[in-house]
Amino acid sequence: MTSTVPALGTRTAEGSALQAVLLDMDGTLVDTEGFWWDVEVEVFAGLGHTLDESWRHVVVGGPMTRSAGFLIEATGAAITLAELSVLLNEGFEERIGHGLPLMPGAADLLTELHAQAVPTALVSASHRRIIDRVLTVLGPHHFSLSVAGDEVSRTKPYPDPYLLAAAGLGVDPARCAVVEDTATGVAAAEAAGCMVVAVPSVAPIAPAERRHVVDSLEKVDLAFLRGLMTDMR
Repeated sequence: MTSTVPALGTRTAEGSALQAVLLDMDGTLVDTEGFWWDVEVEVFAGLGHTLDESWRHVVVGGPMTRSAGFLIEATGAAITLAELSVLLNEGFEERIGHGLPLMPGAADLLTELHAQAVPTALVSASHRRIIDRVLTVLGPHHFSLSVAGDEVSRTKPYPDPYLLAAAGLGVDPARCAVVEDTATGVAAAEAAGCMVVAVPSVAPIAPAERRHVVDSLEKVDLAFLRGLMTDMR
């Protein structure tokens, strides 16, 4: 985790039930879900295998151990999980080196949360080396801390990353709003007891209790997030 941690019990505004905002990275703040798939296709092509497009929905949003493990098993490629992880991370870093597009609305949301001193964490299944590269584009000052997939024993869809982020911020997970783009991330946030805003990037996500679905991050601002939490009090 990085940066400083606000004092225990920090609230964003008097009378507000919202204590913190926890944000996924790939496909939520940065338009990179397609990058990962393109890299996976290229790496397996180099190994002599063609990936089925239908597998994209299986691997999206998951930890590298799960997605890479699935692709090795599905293709029968002669490569270890550790070796494949290195190739995928290197390929992804090379791609983002040529430009990293933000999702529509991401910059505005981060700017507003920072201006209003809302405790904010970046919570990703990507490895620390990738997060640190992306943070240079997002602006590390926008986040009180960040949690990487290789820093927890169980990453998404388990609740551990979001529980760790809430603990680091000194807030109640039930008073955190999480913004995610995949079913895997949504499952992790809900298992942690958080309120979830889903902005689907690749596969559809249905609304549910304590889960609100919008079609663009441009529709998510601080007033929207506070309103959701207030409704749940």
